[in-house]
Parts: sequence; structure tokens; C-alpha cells
Amino acid sequence: MTIDLHGIIPPLVTPFDADERVDENALRAEVRYHLDRGVHGLCVTGSTGDGQMLSAEDSATVAAAAVKEVAGRVPVISGIIRDSTAEVIRYGNLLRETGVDALQVTPVHYLFQPDEENTIAYYRRISEETGLPVLIYNVIPYALIPATTVARILNEVPGVIAVKQSGGNIHQLADLLHYAPTGGKVFTAVDDLLYPGYLLGAQGAISATLTVVPELCVAQWDAVQRGDHAEALAIHNKLLPVWRAIDGPNMTVRIKAALALQGRDGGHGRSPLTPVSDVERDTIRQALTKAGVVQH
Repeated sequence: MTIDLHGIIPPLVTPFDADERVDENALRAEVRYHLDRGVHGLCVTGSTGDGQMLSAEDSATVAAAAVKEVAGRVPVISGIIRDSTAEVIRYGNLLRETGVDALQVTPVHYLFQPDEENTIAYYRRISEETGLPVLIYNVIPYALIPATTVARILNEVPGVIAVKQSGGNIHQLADLLHYAPTGGKVFTAVDDLLYPGYLLGAQGAISATLTVVPELCVAQWDAVQRGDHAEALAIHNKLLPVWRAIDGPNMTVRIKAALALQGRDGGHGRSPLTPVSDVERDTIRQALTKAGVVQH
């Protein structure tokens, strides 16, 4: 179950057409856009991809299109956001047939959280029954998996190869990196603190900002790798306003608006998400302009 995950792994949007169907052509264009900018992997059907709204069949359609377009150039991860072990496994088995390299799986979150032993068993069973490597997607605020438990899973469950640490802000990330789990990698999804996350030891990022401005995020990652911290900090100060502009309710439609302002097709949002207002779009435009991604 070895897979080379590192660096900048954008979680792609799922483009929908006007009838709320998956727009495979728009999706494949986004895959090409990111590959051309040197990303190290791609994630589909996660939070940024409206994974919670997708049927298993929709998820498989998205994953299959991404895998075909990538054609083995970088790893492809597919997200699953479900509330039972059986449903996650059902999705995972369909996704395995598309050729994805790994699954990104949230803990269950509505309404109750299992204890530590059952959380470990949850991830163990998913990895064993799908036969795919698994990344923990630690994002659900009211079902946040403690750093100690994440470290145990990474060290004790061979099929779990990484964690995307999103919830709990940088303090949770710091605790997890302090435990230094040897069984898997730690990726940051604390968008406003990507640079400090790398300095603390995160082995890459899987987060929404990467989707909006992958070229800047790859440049920042490269700057950190070569020790150019002045450049990495300068890019941080470009990325921060972009994150502030897209963060908030209905975030995926905000992200799609940010793509549209760059001439990219993220497609429509899916009901019942609220379309961005003119004020929100102008805020996003200003942030992208300051970052040098769009012109006035």
C-alpha cells in the first residue's frame, strides 16, 4: 500500500452543469490546469468537491474522469464523506474500480462520535475491506479525532498512510507533528497557516487555497524546500487574503467564483448552496488581483 504522497495536492471542485449533473469536460480541464502548474497529486470528491452531496455513482464518475486525465502522472485521491462504515466501504469499493490511488475518509459525524477503539477499528476495516490506502480527513469540528488517536491509527493500522489535519487549527497540527507518528504522513489543511505548518514538519498540504491558486502554492512549497524563507513568507502574504475571501458559508461556490475570475470553469454550484453575491465576488476579485493572479 505504498504511495508517494507529498507536497501540493489540491482538492478539486466538482463542476456541475445547469441541470446539476457532473460536468466531466470541465473537471478534466481543471485536472490539466493543475498538472500544468506542477502539483504533486490531486484529490477529488472531498469537501472542496462537494463530496457530501455526491452519490456513490457521482463520486465514481468524478474519480474515473480524473484518473483518466491524470494518466498516472501524479497520485489521485478520492474523498468519502459518509456516516457509517458500511456506506464508506460501499463508496470505497466503487472508487477502487476507477483506479484511484487512495481514499480520503472523514470520521462519522452525525450525530455521535465513536470512542477511540472504535475509531481505530473504523479506519482499519475501511482500509482492509476496500484494499486501498486511506488518509484520515480530520475536519469535523464536533467529531474531531484527538492527535493522540490519529497518531495511534497511523502507527497501528498499516493501511492508513496519512492524515489531512484540518480541524483544530494549527494547535492540533502542532500536537500531531510533535507525536511524530512513524506509520504515516501528516498533511496540513490549515489554510491561513500553510507556511508555518511546513516549518513544523507537515509533509505537504491538501486544502482549498491550493485549488484556487496552485501556482502560488507550488512556488511556496518549492521555496520552503530550498530554504528561501523570505520568498515563502512573501507568498504567504499573498495567499492569506485569498483564503479570507473564499472562507465562509457556501465555500465551494466561492471557490468556483474565484476560478471563474481566472477564466477557469468550475461549473455551477449544486442546490441548496447559495450563489455568491456581487459583494463577495468583488472581495474575491480584489484578493486575486493583489495576489497577482488576475488583472484589474
